[in-house]
Amino acid sequence: MTGTGTGAPGAANAPRPTGAREDAAAAGGHIPVFLYHAVMDDPPSWIAEFTVAPREFAAHLDAIVDSGMTPVTISVLAGHLAGRAALPPRPVLLTFDDGFADLPGPTAEALAVRSLPATAYLTTGAIAPGGHSLLPPAPMMTLDEAAELERSGMEIGSHTVTHAQLDTLSTSGLAYELRTSKAVLEDALGHPIRHLAYPHGYNSAKVRSLSARAGYETATAVRHALSSDRDERYRIARLIVRRGHTVADVEAWLAGGGARIAPYRDGPKTVAWRWYRRGRAMLRGPEFAG
Repeated sequence: MTGTGTGAPGAANAPRPTGAREDAAAAGGHIPVFLYHAVMDDPPSWIAEFTVAPREFAAHLDAIVDSGMTPVTISVLAGHLAGRAALPPRPVLLTFDDGFADLPGPTAEALAVRSLPATAYLTTGAIAPGGHSLLPPAPMMTLDEAAELERSGMEIGSHTVTHAQLDTLSTSGLAYELRTSKAVLEDALGHPIRHLAYPHGYNSAKVRSLSARAGYETATAVRHALSSDRDERYRIARLIVRRGHTVADVEAWLAGGGARIAPYRDGPKTVAWRWYRRGRAMLRGPEFAG
């Protein structure tokens, strides 16, 4: 699961862009990066707020197709942010976190029938045989199905091993989460894994630095904001899609409205919330990022 990761609870209710941000959106500089979790009718209660019903999901995808924007994977955006290649006109990205059981089945089929590429960030401790994660019980895909996702047109990225709050971990604990999840996916798929999503969006300067050193080319946060062609490679903004979001919300984001446009600095509440969680983790140990 992934939340805003940008401040204290409630930070997801971001204001509509104003002034210069509206001008940037009108100029086409915004890049919607949608974040989905489970797509099912009857999810476990802990993930229900971040679950979209299949019918609503299909309507979201149809709105994306009808928008005329160009769906791409995170690798395409990475190429631009690294200065290797230009972006196609009006890009849009679809991402999925955790690896719920619907992903290699009906969700992948809904994407494939519309020729929509996507990026799936998998929590290896929740899907690998004998693995352990902090995610509460839920129907999950298996590690063997990751190759099936690739065949259906999805790119695979890491979502760590246990889904802990990365910005509260020790250096060794952080290195374990970043490197082990990457290695597990690389062993399963037979090729490098270049992209990471921070659980619940939680990150810090240290987390971003160690992510780069671990061999990731990009990392996505959440921020509930629109990304842009000037966004940070290791803090790419995403729009978290909740149960209550409508097709009208999706259409507004596609048009560049309804959210801030990254990059922007963390606010005081975000910094204070991070320090509070760090202190709590010192007493309790690693905690679920959710």
